[in-house]
Amino acid sequence: MSASPHIGIVDDDPALLKALGRLLRSQKLRTTAYASAEAFLANFESADLDCVILDVSMPGMSGLALQEQIHRRRPRLPLLFLSGQGSIPMSVQAMKSGAVDFLTKPVDQAELKTALNRALALGAEANQEAREITELRDRFGRLSGRELEVLRHVIAGKPNKAIATDLGVSEQTIKVHRMRVTQKTEVNSVAALVRAADRLGITAID
Repeated sequence: MSASPHIGIVDDDPALLKALGRLLRSQKLRTTAYASAEAFLANFESADLDCVILDVSMPGMSGLALQEQIHRRRPRLPLLFLSGQGSIPMSVQAMKSGAVDFLTKPVDQAELKTALNRALALGAEANQEAREITELRDRFGRLSGRELEVLRHVIAGKPNKAIATDLGVSEQTIKVHRMRVTQKTEVNSVAALVRAADRLGITAID
């Protein structure tokens, strides 16, 4: 059975940290509170968080500056801003930088729950995408230089004969390379190869 999502809460208000932590734990979520952006960063690598709720205005590093630091280290980690002093420019900046939502204090519990559920769903999707890309990269990384070259011709839609002419080899050799591409990548159709190559940034050879 998988562990419940782990939420980081960053705010310099002890009362809010306590109340918000209690609220989230009542929803079967794990929480860790941080009284400053600096304290959060000091423990960030070992925290294994699924989402972060952070204040905008804090002594020392601001929430927006912390957002930049988080984005550099874990760009897929979803963030929710919670602020009693938030302005429209602040909220616009936060959202442009990838925040899932920007809520004002005192926050409505239903509104927070909705935003948090959306953030966790987005985070789960991003993590799944990252796992799939890593798996694809591992499989496509098995290809030799020549096999990768053949792949780039294949995803351009070229038949074996045309590829053989372009590479100066026999059509039978191309068939062998294509068989190895299929075996190593575990991708069985040209359409699926095209989609996988696009996800990995592998370009076709015209």
